[in-house]
Amino acid sequence: MATTSAALPSMAALSLSPPPFLSASSSSCSRQCLHPPRPRRNLVWVLNPGAPGGPVCSTQVLKEGTRDDRVVDRSLLEFEEASSDDELWAASCLRVRTFNQFKPSTYAVEDLKRSLAEREFEALKERIAGKRESFRRVSCINATLPMSQIMIGSNDLLSTCKFSKSGKDRVVVATLDLNQCLWLPDEIVGTKPQQGIGADFARAYLSNVCVAEELQRNGLGYALIAKSKIVAQEWGITDLYVHVAVDNEAAKKLYMKSGFEYESEEPAWQARFLDRPRRILLWTSIAASCDL
Repeated sequence: MATTSAALPSMAALSLSPPPFLSASSSSCSRQCLHPPRPRRNLVWVLNPGAPGGPVCSTQVLKEGTRDDRVVDRSLLEFEEASSDDELWAASCLRVRTFNQFKPSTYAVEDLKRSLAEREFEALKERIAGKRESFRRVSCINATLPMSQIMIGSNDLLSTCKFSKSGKDRVVVATLDLNQCLWLPDEIVGTKPQQGIGADFARAYLSNVCVAEELQRNGLGYALIAKSKIVAQEWGITDLYVHVAVDNEAAKKLYMKSGFEYESEEPAWQARFLDRPRRILLWTSIAASCDL
């Protein structure tokens, strides 16, 4: 689901398992992997470490490349809120590999990938635990498949995004965060519901939406957003928002299909000041009934 797509170096030699000092509880909660280099789109730095709420990527990025010839067996997909550190780590690694482009010549590239994953992992845990200011409630929602269903040759995905659940290996193939809050750091603020009593309770934003490159165009993004609406409804959310780069046609198409509509956009000066593509803010009402 990211528009960057230069070939990533194989990470088979370094499995990105959770760092030893972090808990890694495993309790419950086609195309080939290597792609020819393509031109890179300008993207916002994903893991913005200076953001008040910690690393959050709210500019959603989707690939427009050809999809995997192998159709995903939807009966084996699970769409659930992450319930273990092991799964949160796998989701963090998927975000790093999806939202960033690494050149093979980059010095200590594997150390850089691990550092970014650790930073996102720690920030994600803090947001979920309610330790980040302005975030009322946060959930990491993932789409996962049994490890046996990931095509041979997707070594990077297998080695970096796997986790254990009930004694079986699964792989995080899509992920997003549902954030119950009035605003996200450095982002356009939604207007619904109106400011006042209950506004911070009934408003939420999606962020860090991504699908593994190998499994894009299988409907995973649409289904994951549908699942997030169900969770939002359970929380009492009435208004759901998402930010997207103004020139990201693939992402806009997905969100419009998912029921989002235009509300506002970022001033050009603000985008220049933050050194990123200009963004638009999309909104949808959480219906009384949400079916996956």
